[in-house]
Amino acid sequence: MSDITVVAVDAMGGDNAPGELVKGAVDAVKKSKNIKVLLVGKEALIQKELQEYEYPAQQIEIVNATEKIETAEPPVNAIRKKKDSSIVVGMKLVKNKTADAFVSAGSSGAILVGGQVLVGRIKGVERPPLAPLVPTENGVTLLIDCGANVDARASHLVQFAKMGSIYMEHVIGIKNPRVGLVNIGAEEEKGNALVKETMPLLKECRDINFTGSIEARDIPSGGADVVVCEAFVGNVILKTYEGVGAVLVKKIKGSLMTSLRSKIGALLIKPALKATLKTFDATEYGGAPLLGLNGLVVKTHGSATSKEVCNSIIQCEMFKKQKINEKIKEQIQAAADTVEE
Repeated sequence: MSDITVVAVDAMGGDNAPGELVKGAVDAVKKSKNIKVLLVGKEALIQKELQEYEYPAQQIEIVNATEKIETAEPPVNAIRKKKDSSIVVGMKLVKNKTADAFVSAGSSGAILVGGQVLVGRIKGVERPPLAPLVPTENGVTLLIDCGANVDARASHLVQFAKMGSIYMEHVIGIKNPRVGLVNIGAEEEKGNALVKETMPLLKECRDINFTGSIEARDIPSGGADVVVCEAFVGNVILKTYEGVGAVLVKKIKGSLMTSLRSKIGALLIKPALKATLKTFDATEYGGAPLLGLNGLVVKTHGSATSKEVCNSIIQCEMFKKQKINEKIKEQIQAAADTVEE
């Protein structure tokens, strides 16, 4: 296996394309000599952006794609009809093993459909979940699923827990990560039908460290390392997290500017405050991987800046180095063999 991680980046996706996508790619190759980026999109536009930077030329290559999938387009039709779109071309690079991973800030629906249809699921994986890292008091927690499977079944959530545990242990380095199932209370008798059906299945899993229910309020304090839920609940948690965080930062900054005394105090605490707020910046942790595919697909925010793009590309290098897909295949196969026995 090559030491070089090849990452295809959708240069046309998101609100800030192609500028922030190109800058993020440049920053990533400057940080790591073991990364090569394939910028996928309209060649002339990408080339114009690249002219603004100095970078190791052998680490960035342009792959021309003449079409772009817009956010409002029906995902299935877009993937089927726009064969030369940056999303389709980029995912085919992963499918054909030309690239190890694909990063995009584009249409979530098209990325989810394309991931399953073009890249394909690992054999035995029922549904690939989106799994972003969210900041907590003591580090980060993996929220799985946050947007891919709104109507999940109990067996899906069990697989989410297993895949999430592998990711947290081998990419983030948390040994025996704690797995919590999102619920409206700590008592086992609480919850909707899905939670009640999933709970005993997770308790029976010997290859995860299941710690029981977790309420949404306990996620920011680090109540679990892997937080399992279906996508509707996960997306609400994620968006609330982001919204409250943005309001708090705005309020804190505003209160520090209300008087001369507060402004002087702000100057004194600025370094410590900046360091603290940085730990709660979701962009520091890259994008959300779509786990369970035959190759890595990472979805970033539609408003992603170069920092998030860069961190998402670096994230792909660790994913390959730790052989996450291989580990997921092994565990899913082991579970299938146990069922057959």
